[in-house]
This record gives sequence, C-alpha cells and structure tokens, in this order.
Amino acid sequence: MKPAVIFGTTGFAEVAYAYLSADSPYEIAAFTVHREYRTSEALLGLPVVPFEELEERFPPAEFEMFVAMGFSKVNKRRAEIYALCKSKGYRLLTYVNSRAIYWGELSVGDNCFILENNVIQPFVTIGNNVVLWSGNHIGHHSRIGDNCFISSHVVVSGNCDIGNNCFIGVNATLRDGIKVAPECIIGAGALILKNTIEKGVYQSANTVAANLKSDELRGF
Repeated sequence: MKPAVIFGTTGFAEVAYAYLSADSPYEIAAFTVHREYRTSEALLGLPVVPFEELEERFPPAEFEMFVAMGFSKVNKRRAEIYALCKSKGYRLLTYVNSRAIYWGELSVGDNCFILENNVIQPFVTIGNNVVLWSGNHIGHHSRIGDNCFISSHVVVSGNCDIGNNCFIGVNATLRDGIKVAPECIIGAGALILKNTIEKGVYQSANTVAANLKSDELRGF
C-alpha cells in the first residue's frame, strides 16, 4: 500500500477517504488543513495535522497527497492548495474508480477524482485537478481543462472543449463540438447548444409549482 495524506476535513475529504481506502492502492495516514481551520485533532480515527507541520511529520519523500476540496470560487481555492502542495514537493495522486468505464490508456492529470459509472470515450483528455462525480458521459475527442468540477449525470458530447476552472452542474448537457470558455458555471439541467463566453453563467429555468395541491389531482 502507498501512504498518502488528504488535504481537507469536509464531506468531500470523508468521501475521498472512503473511496481511496476501499478501492485504491493507497493507505490514508492523516488529514491536513491549515492551522486556523483545524477544528479537531482527529477525523475518522486519523490525525488532523496542521499543514504547517506536515512536511516534518509526513515528508513528501514518503507520502503522496490528495487535495479534497470542492468548487469554491470557481475551483480557484482548490487550485491554490494544489499548487501549494506541489511547491512543497508532494506528488498529487489521481483516483479513478474501478467501476469507471474507459478504453485504452486514460489521459488524465494529477489530483483528479473520477468516481463510479463515468463513461469516458476514446481520445478524451483530462487535465490536472479535475473532479468527475458519479455517472457522467464524456464523449470522444473531448478535452477537459485544469481545475474543473463536473458533477453527476452530465452529458459532454463528442469533440467538446471545456476550459480551465469550469463548474458543470447535475444533468447538464453539452452538444457536440461545443467550446466552454474558462471559468464558466453551467447550472443544473442546463442545455448548452453554442459556445459560451468566458466567466459566463448558464442556468436552466426553475420549475414552477402548479396552481393546485397534490390532493386535488384527479386519478393520481
């Protein structure tokens, strides 16, 4: 088993611990956050080490790391910590779930987190520090840039290009050949049929409640 440390103590960090412990060659030795954000000395039975002490207690020559942070500030906060850990000499591990589906050698960067039931077609390129939550379709010849977060059941059709630092919400759909500019937020259920603008925010219409109650529906 390869020893590793997880940066973070949120729900994402706990999920990362569960997957890495059950379905990877890594053994998690500790969690870490900056001292000012450390609220307890242990999590899931493991020590929570101040990041300022990490190099001494868990040196980069012996331990790999995974940065388990979400999409705050369009993934920029995760990107900052990713760069900081690399500057300390840590190797950032990538996790690909054993139930993800892909063909041939997967082209993927470091500090990526790819969960179960992702279908990744041939000739897809995935950058560094990318999260693919459960159940997405990534079409052939598509490219996902660095520091992206793609949530669940997203359809990325073939030949799409997703720029750096994008967030794509659940059940969003991208038509084939679409270019998503950097730092876009694509909301849940959005349908993208043409190229986006940089830092654009795209959302689908909210479902409005009908003017009757459920017990007023006949035959239901």
